[in-house]
Amino acid sequence: MLEGINHIGIAVKNLDEAIKAYAALGARQEGEVHRAADMNAAMLAVGESKLELMEPAGTGGVIGRFLESRGEGVHHICIQVDDIVAALASLKAQGVRIVDEKPRQGLEGLVAFIHPKSLNGVLVELVQVPKG
Repeated sequence: MLEGINHIGIAVKNLDEAIKAYAALGARQEGEVHRAADMNAAMLAVGESKLELMEPAGTGGVIGRFLESRGEGVHHICIQVDDIVAALASLKAQGVRIVDEKPRQGLEGLVAFIHPKSLNGVLVELVQVPKG
């Protein structure tokens, strides 16, 4: 079921500044900045690992609320799975609290979130990356 850590999501106030800061450490931006109604995000390669930097677009939204309440920092850990539908069904059968009942399209594939109350206060995103 689990294939490993896909990335760590970090909430930032200014995406361009954050990209420059992580680039100073040797991180490389992968692809273009993804722009959505409530969030802008960029994926950065850090060796064999990845970071997803996320800034709010406009006011409000999930990342905007996160920054207001907690400030900049780690937002979530993303775990890659081979079959997200099966993973969600298995977790629900075990009583794990799920945020997304059905997977939805994310930056790299189908995603769904697990509620932090089920995982010691950590927001976990599951991702199923398309094969090939």
